[in-house]
Amino acid sequence: MDDRIVVIAQQVRALIASQFPQWAALNVQPVELSGWDNRSFRLGDDMLVRMPSAERYVAQVEKEHRWLPILAPFLPSPIPVPLALGRPDETYPFCWSVYRWLKGEPLARHLDSIDLSAIAGDVAAFLKALHHIDASDGPRAGAHNFHRGGSLAVYDREARASAMRLSDEVDQALAMEIWQLALSSHWQGQGVWVHGDIAEGNLLVQDGRLSAVIDFGSSGVGDPSSDLILAWNVLDAESRAVFRRALDLDETAWQRGRGWALWKALIVLDAERGRHEKMAEWSRRTIRHVFADHAAAV
Repeated sequence: MDDRIVVIAQQVRALIASQFPQWAALNVQPVELSGWDNRSFRLGDDMLVRMPSAERYVAQVEKEHRWLPILAPFLPSPIPVPLALGRPDETYPFCWSVYRWLKGEPLARHLDSIDLSAIAGDVAAFLKALHHIDASDGPRAGAHNFHRGGSLAVYDREARASAMRLSDEVDQALAMEIWQLALSSHWQGQGVWVHGDIAEGNLLVQDGRLSAVIDFGSSGVGDPSSDLILAWNVLDAESRAVFRRALDLDETAWQRGRGWALWKALIVLDAERGRHEKMAEWSRRTIRHVFADHAAAV
């Protein structure tokens, strides 16, 4: 059940006029690829308004305002710049944010034409820089970021239940072999900063290269394997090899990464087949890539 709320441009205009009157004359337009956790609107030419779509996403607002300015100087690509923190009122129940607008278009719009190996190298360089930032005071993985960087065991029951319901089209034995392998190891180093949602909608590209990384709502500190999902749900075999060579992670991290990718693909396919076939087919593709990559690894 989708319990997210609807937000319309008229509400955003009223909130801006009430709380930030200096921007009241600027145009407000919905962003086409708005995302899941937030409703996004362009404010004038240079700003973006993001409104959490449900209470479970509200903790992301304060986290981004606190940590994004600290992370930004250490990263090779731009990330969101918080400009203002909005308050709830009688028309909208949550805190919300105004950010600087970042140039580029979502990678999702360019998958058929872009050089995936170039993008793989750019994203790997970004992640290496992120993973090396001092994380000693950062927020540990947990409910606030849906356990990205934490233990996959949190999703064990959910993954197994979805796999069972998909038994008519997903190889159960192989899926559970990969899943068990992912659960069999744990990150042995110090926790590192993770983005938590390195996905085609959160990677902006311009002139064929990575231009910015957005949406740090799932960020936190922990195991970097949750940042590897791109390897199977977007990249192909050639660009996946580029991605892997560029990241200094051992085989167990990649095993857990395949587990993260498999979990997400299973639950999305379980929820969307027969309803949203584009998303269902995307999940099937991810599962095929995870299966093939696992076979090559063993």
